[in-house]
Amino acid sequence: MDPGSPYQWLKELRWEDRGIYLVRLLNACAGYVATGNIKNANLGLEYISHLTSPDGDAMQRMATYISEALSFRVFQHLPAACEIIMNSSSRMSNLEELVVKSLFYELCPFLKVSYLITNQAIVEAMEGEKMVHIIDLNASEPAQWINLLMALKKRREGPPHLKITVIHEKKEVLEHVGLQLIGEAEKLEFPLQFIPIVSKLQDLDFDSLSVKTGEALAISSVLQLHSLLAADNEMYARSSPAASKNLQRAVHMNQRTFAEWLEKDKINAYILSPDSALSPLSLSASPKMGSFLNDLWKLQPKLMVITEQESNLNGSNLMERVDKVLHFYGSLFDCLESTVSRTSLERQKLERMLLGEEIKNIIACEGLKRKERHEKLEKWIPWLELASFGRVPFSYDGMYQAKRLLQNYGHGYKLREENGFLFICWNDKPLFSVSAWRFRR
Repeated sequence: MDPGSPYQWLKELRWEDRGIYLVRLLNACAGYVATGNIKNANLGLEYISHLTSPDGDAMQRMATYISEALSFRVFQHLPAACEIIMNSSSRMSNLEELVVKSLFYELCPFLKVSYLITNQAIVEAMEGEKMVHIIDLNASEPAQWINLLMALKKRREGPPHLKITVIHEKKEVLEHVGLQLIGEAEKLEFPLQFIPIVSKLQDLDFDSLSVKTGEALAISSVLQLHSLLAADNEMYARSSPAASKNLQRAVHMNQRTFAEWLEKDKINAYILSPDSALSPLSLSASPKMGSFLNDLWKLQPKLMVITEQESNLNGSNLMERVDKVLHFYGSLFDCLESTVSRTSLERQKLERMLLGEEIKNIIACEGLKRKERHEKLEKWIPWLELASFGRVPFSYDGMYQAKRLLQNYGHGYKLREENGFLFICWNDKPLFSVSAWRFRR
C-alpha cells in the first residue's frame, strides 16, 4: 500500500481494532446494498478491500467472502450474480467435491461427532434386529458407514444383514462411497447390500427406496434437510402461471427496483424468498418440507437422526443474514484459526471452496438459487412433531464417546445436552444440532 494512500491508516490498525472495524463496515455496506445506495456501498467495499485477506486472520478470511458476495449484489443484476455463484459451485469437479468435504471432516470435529452419535444411536436401536436397512439422505463420506460396519461386527449375536441405501445427485460420488463400503465389508466378511440412488433430495422418488417388510429402518440426514426450504419457490411457480410471470419479471430488475418491488408486493416477495422464521409457516413445515417429512414418516423408521447447522440464516432481510453469517461462520473460521496453521493449503481450500461458497450463496442469492437456508433446532422440533415423529433421547454412552472425541481437538470444542438433544459447540456457541426421532402413530 502506498504510504501516501488515504487507506494507509487502515493498515496500521491493531488486529483487535481491525476486526471491530470490519464488522461495522460489513454491516453498513449490507445496509447500503439492501437500500440500493450503490455509491456508499462501493465506498464501503473499497475500505473493506484494504482490510481483508484470504490468508490473514479468521476475521479477514471470512470478510473476504462476505465482501465478494456483497460485490455481486452491487455490480451486477441479482439473477446474474446468483448464476455466477451457482455456476462456480457446479464447476467443482466430483473429485474436488469429495476432497473439500473430506477436508471439513478431517480439520473440524463436527461431522466426526455427528457420525459417532448417529452410529451409536443406530447400534442401540437395532439391538437384536436381524435385518437392518439404513437410508443416508446425502452420502459423500464413507467413513461414517465403515465405522458402523465395525461396530455392528462386534455384536454378541453377530452382525445383521445390512442394507445401506445412499442418495446423491452425482453418480460418481455414489460410486466412490460404494467402492469404499463394499471393499471394507468384504474385508470384514460382513453381509452388506449397497443401493445407490442418483437424485436430488427434492426430487427423491420414495418408491425407489424399496423398504421391505421385516426390515428395521434407520434414516440419517446430515446437513441436508434445510435445502428443501428453497423448493417451495419452484412449487409455487409451477402451480401458478401468474406467480411464475411475477418471478420472471422480478429477476430482471436491478437492485434498487428489486428492493422496491419486494416492499410493494409482500406476498410474492415472500414466495420468492420465504423466511420460515417470520412467516406463518413457523408453526408448521413449509409445503415441500411437510410433504417430505410426511413421506419419511410413512416409511415407519425405527430411528431417524438429523444433524443441522444451528443458525437461522433463512431470513429474507439481507442485513440480518449478513449479521448472522458474521456470528455463525465467524465461529467456524475462528475454530480453524485455533487448530490449523494459516499457511495450510488444506485450510485455504476448505475455506474458499466450502465455507466461502456457502457464505456467497446465503448473501448474494435469493429465491430458488439460495440453497443454504439454515434453521435452528427450535424450528425443526415443531416441524418434525407436526409430521408425527417422536423424540428419542441419546444414551450416556454416545454422549461420553462424543465428548472424548472433542477433547482431542482442543478445549474450545464442547458438547451440550438440552432436553435430549445435543449441540456441538465452539466456545459455548452452538454450531450444530443433533436430534433423534422415531416413527410414532
